Amino acid sequence: MSLKLKIRLSIALMLVLLLGLGGYTFFSLQRLEGGARGIQRANFRSVEYGEQMLRALEALQDQPTAQPPLQQLRRALTREAANITEPGELELVDTLTQQLADYQRLVDDRAPATAQVTQLHRLRAATHRMMQLNARSFNRQTDQAAAAARQARRTVLALLLLSTAVGLSLVVRLPRAVLRPLRRLRADVEDVASPGPATQVSIAKNDEVGAVALALNRAFGYMQDQRSVTRAALATERSRLESLIEHLDEGLLLLDPDRTVLLANPVARELLGREAAALVGRRAEDLSQETELLNALFRPLLAQEGAQAGTTPAPVTLTFARPDGETAYYQLTLNHIVSRNRETGRTEFVGHILSLRNVSDFKKLDEVKSNYLATISHELKTPLASIKLSLMLLQDARTEPEERQRLADGIGDETQRLLGMVGQLLAVSRLDAGAEIQFDVQPITLAQVVNYAIDTVRPQVDDKELQLRLELPASLPAARADVEKTTWVLINLLANAIRYSPRGADLCVRAHQAAPQELQISVQDCGPGIALEYHERIFQRFSEVPNASGHKGGSGLGLSISREFIEAQGGRLWVESEPAQGSHFCFTLPVAG
Repeated sequence: MSLKLKIRLSIALMLVLLLGLGGYTFFSLQRLEGGARGIQRANFRSVEYGEQMLRALEALQDQPTAQPPLQQLRRALTREAANITEPGELELVDTLTQQLADYQRLVDDRAPATAQVTQLHRLRAATHRMMQLNARSFNRQTDQAAAAARQARRTVLALLLLSTAVGLSLVVRLPRAVLRPLRRLRADVEDVASPGPATQVSIAKNDEVGAVALALNRAFGYMQDQRSVTRAALATERSRLESLIEHLDEGLLLLDPDRTVLLANPVARELLGREAAALVGRRAEDLSQETELLNALFRPLLAQEGAQAGTTPAPVTLTFARPDGETAYYQLTLNHIVSRNRETGRTEFVGHILSLRNVSDFKKLDEVKSNYLATISHELKTPLASIKLSLMLLQDARTEPEERQRLADGIGDETQRLLGMVGQLLAVSRLDAGAEIQFDVQPITLAQVVNYAIDTVRPQVDDKELQLRLELPASLPAARADVEKTTWVLINLLANAIRYSPRGADLCVRAHQAAPQELQISVQDCGPGIALEYHERIFQRFSEVPNASGHKGGSGLGLSISREFIEAQGGRLWVESEPAQGSHFCFTLPVAG
């Protein structure tokens, strides 16, 4: 049964009880009122008429022949004759009528006064009997009306008690019938909302509460689906984030606002030589007291008071010893994590991040650059000292003319060497500054470039007695390039080949069309060769390749500048080499037109 039907039936029952009580009371009162009116009409008036007749008889007793009392007696008797209601009353009225007629004859016949008085006594006696008859009937009907009133009072009282009992029962049971399923529904909803196995609200009855429970189950089902989707998305994002953190090439430690380690990725654990269990869950103050490395790691964090409002300290460089004996350099950066609370609209401090970035390559590059500057300073100093000595000898008048010419040639060679080194430095400085080097790209013949480069390095080739071989087909099309920059690249490749080639070895310069729109030039030597892992490194600035042959390397800039020159013209520069097999440097240029 639905709650609405229960409420309607309860209100209808109370209404029926109220209507029954009111209707019974109304009809009982109406019946009592009708009985009172009937008594008044049937008996009270007859007694009143009898009293009028007695007063008329008293008046006739004093004046037997007086007409007004006689008329009053006759009028009262007439009214009584019209109001006969009781058994035997009709006979008494007939007797009174006969006696009144007999008295009227006595009066008319002027009978003796004694006869008239005797007749009046007879009328009085009959009148008293008539009044006594109506009085007894009045008392009897009054007793009946009183009994009916008592019965009506008892019935009304019973109905009132029944209505009260029913009303109290409804007052107690109706709220219970309405609230009990609501309380049960609330308890079920709390069970579903709280952590536990409950996932649905129980449906006890097919009423309004059951309909609400069914709707809640549908809502909970949708929420469960959404929660599952959200959990899956969170799990995916968490897995993705953990995977990202786990595979970072930087060391990462996450700490809460109390400086307790929450997370340490594999790189950080490997650098610190600790397992995750030895780091996670421990405070930075405790860990910093264990080793000097941990003390240096947490020093920027512990040295900063009021970390929530503090500024980010400057990065610190830490050194770590690798298992292979090399020293690794890591840059330590401390960042404070803040998050905006959407509910309060305020920014809250939630923790710290310590990151360790590997700067070993930059450190080594800086060292190489420093070494290069020292080397280039030495190389600049040597030719300058030679030039200065040659100038001093030239100023000496005792120097022979042949010796003066030799000294002048030496000064020229040293000057050209200085110009080459300064040119490389200027090119590097322009490239580092982002300045665009101007290229005069136009159709050129490779024979012109190759012959000029060979003529330039010919003295060095002859000095080492190298067997130079040139493979340059006459049918090669023109290339689109800058003749000056391309010649500089080829000279640099030939100079490297001459430097690393043994005396009397073969040296080959080739040019051919590698593709319909591409020409390839290569320089092949018989030097010590280059291992595969260094094929790209040699094109980096200030790079040094381990060399077991004892040859002294150059500045570490030539190949880097050469690659940038070739790529700027739309070509490529690479090396093909193996240890002890010589080196084969190649570069390409686009075909003109």
